[in-house]
Amino acid sequence: MYVLELAGQDDRFAAAEAATAASDVTPIAAGLATARGLDDGFETLSFTHRAAEAIGRTDASVESAVALLEAATVDRSGTVAVRARDVRSTTGIDTQAAERALGDVLVERGFAVDLDDPDHVLQALFAGRDGASAVGPDGDPGIDRSADPDAGVCALGWLAAETDRDFADRQPTDRPFFQPGSMDPALARALVNLAGGEPGATVLDPMCGTGGLLLEAGRVGATPIGGDVQAKMVRGTRENLRALLAGPWHLYRGDARRIPLADDSVDGVVFDAPYGRQSRIEGDLEGLVADALTEARRVADRGVVVGDRSWAAAAEAAGWTVEATFARRVHRSLVRHVVMLR
Repeated sequence: MYVLELAGQDDRFAAAEAATAASDVTPIAAGLATARGLDDGFETLSFTHRAAEAIGRTDASVESAVALLEAATVDRSGTVAVRARDVRSTTGIDTQAAERALGDVLVERGFAVDLDDPDHVLQALFAGRDGASAVGPDGDPGIDRSADPDAGVCALGWLAAETDRDFADRQPTDRPFFQPGSMDPALARALVNLAGGEPGATVLDPMCGTGGLLLEAGRVGATPIGGDVQAKMVRGTRENLRALLAGPWHLYRGDARRIPLADDSVDGVVFDAPYGRQSRIEGDLEGLVADALTEARRVADRGVVVGDRSWAAAAEAAGWTVEATFARRVHRSLVRHVVMLR
């Protein structure tokens, strides 16, 4: 069993992405989830910080954490360090006091402490249960409340894996070609993962814009394929991919309603549909997206569509099954609706 420390503020979305690289992901508190196993590609997750091999969990107090560690079997040798976190500042725990108290338990068991380069890192994750981040559709909290629903949680575990969430070199404004409204790379990475991006896979974005989704597909080891009806966007995306992506990629100029690929030829499709207020084709936007979803269903059996409205009904009409929907607020006037499809 593993404990995952989630990133961002939307635990349902983070857990859905984590489930692409871990099994049986179950949120247990604000910013925390459990998983039964980690798969290849865990390090590419965007909305998970790290995973720890679980020792156990208790209520969110230093005394309870110490009692849990004292009762646990520690089958390890070498040097140790303790890292305590008040996840999203939801418990008010004194993390330095927690580190000292848990470190004392380990020292009493004969471990030497090495804060710079330890052989093992004990994670002590304190989190509240009532965070709004854990609330899903229709008020469903989406978390395990088998314990006291009003108490916080402390999860102890040995650090097992950390994700590589370095997006600094791919911020939209730092790319050779930039257009306003470009998606930030953290969200793009998560969408690519939800669409099946992994080494050896092919991921298609038939409305590629400036190529942000394609960049992240390439960074997780997939082969990105992108198309756009505007020659300007194809040229700009080509410039971005040449500058920021080392692996293979493919681009074409074309209409998303007529994808120039064979049936079932890609592993996943992901695209950010035009937004009504910004689109020059606003009058026929529904028809465009409906046809694009039909074409996407022809070439892949897994997809993600994003827009300033939910395209779930259009996706179902095109033959897709909607697995999940999410609403992610970008700013006061924009909410991105994410629809996962099979």
